[in-house]
Amino acid sequence: MRVYNFASGPAMLPLEVLQQAQAELTDWQGSGMSVMEVSHRGQAFVACAARAEAGLRRLLAVPDDYRVLFLQGGATGQFAAVPLNLTAPGDRVAYLNTGQWSTRAIKAARGQGLAVEVLADQASSRYTTVPADDSYTVPDDAVYLHYTPNETIGGVEFARPPASDRPLVADFSSTILSRPIEVSRHGLIYAGAQKNLGPAGVVVVIVRDDLTGHARPGTPEVWDYAAMAKADSMLNTPPTFAVYLLGLVLDWVEAQGGLEALARRNQAKAVALYRAIDDSGFYRNPVDPPARSWMNVPFTLADPDLESAFLVEAEAAGLTNLQGHRSVGGLRASIYNAMPLAGVEALIDFMADFAARRG
Repeated sequence: MRVYNFASGPAMLPLEVLQQAQAELTDWQGSGMSVMEVSHRGQAFVACAARAEAGLRRLLAVPDDYRVLFLQGGATGQFAAVPLNLTAPGDRVAYLNTGQWSTRAIKAARGQGLAVEVLADQASSRYTTVPADDSYTVPDDAVYLHYTPNETIGGVEFARPPASDRPLVADFSSTILSRPIEVSRHGLIYAGAQKNLGPAGVVVVIVRDDLTGHARPGTPEVWDYAAMAKADSMLNTPPTFAVYLLGLVLDWVEAQGGLEALARRNQAKAVALYRAIDDSGFYRNPVDPPARSWMNVPFTLADPDLESAFLVEAEAAGLTNLQGHRSVGGLRASIYNAMPLAGVEALIDFMADFAARRG
C-alpha cells in the first residue's frame, strides 16, 4: 500500500513516474538493458539527457544565454562551487541569511577567502521572517547576492526574488518546479533534485553564460561550470538513472498542465493546511504568514509531549515522515508537487481527530 509520504527529501515521487520506470527497468527502449546499464556515451542516453535538458528549459522558460548543467554533490556542493566559479580570493560577496541552509552557504563562502557581507540575518525572529528589500543595501562591488528562496527546515519562503543590481544566486532546491520562476532575474540557480525534480543524485545548475569561464585555478573539473557545459555535463559519468527519472518527472509536470497548474494546486494545498493549523487552537505554525512556505510546513502541538504519539498514530494512518528536522524538533509536512490534495486532506482530517481526542 502506498502511503502519503511527507518527507522533506528524498521526497515523494509521482506514482506514474515510478510505474513507468518500473515497466522500463529491465528493458529500456527495447535495448534489453536497464537505463542503468547503458553507456552514458551511447546515442540513446545522450538523447535521454538532451531531452531532459530541453524539458527543463521549456518548463522554466530558460533564456538561450543560460547553460543547464546536471552535476553531482547536491546543493551542499554548490555552496562551495558557486564562489569557486564566480569569484577570486578577496572579492566581496553578499548573502541574506534566513535559516540553516543560508548559514551553511555563508560558511562555505567564508572558507574561500572572500569578504562575505551578510546583509540581513533573521536571527532576531528565530528565522521566521524574510528581510524586506528596503532593509539592506547591496554593495556596488559585490560579485553576487545569494539567497535561499525556501528554507526547507524552517519553512520560510521569499514571495519574490530580492531586489538587487548585482547578479542573484539562489538555492532553489525546495522551490524549483513548484511554480513559474523568473530565471532571467537570476545569474545562477542551483537545486538538488530530491524535492520536486526526481531522486537524489543530481543537482541542476542554471547559469548565465557571462558567469562561466572564470573558475579559479584548482577548481575540480566536475564543478567547473564552463568545463561541464562544454562536455554537456558528461565530463565524468553522470548519475544516469537520476537524469532519466528527472526526464520522466518533467514529462509528468507537463502532463499536469505545466507550472501554472502546479502553482494553483500547490497554493491550494498550502492554504488548506495552514488554515487547519491556525484555526485549530491545538497546532501552531511559527512562521510569519507572509513568509510561509508552500512546500514545507512546520508545526508544533500545544503539548509537545504528545508529539511521539502523534507520529506513531499518523504513521499507522498511512501518513509518514512528519517528524521535524533533528536540529529543531517539532513536526513538519513537506507537500511537494507529487503530494496530492487528497494526501493533505487526509493529514488535516487526522490532525482534527487527534486534537479532538487529545486536546
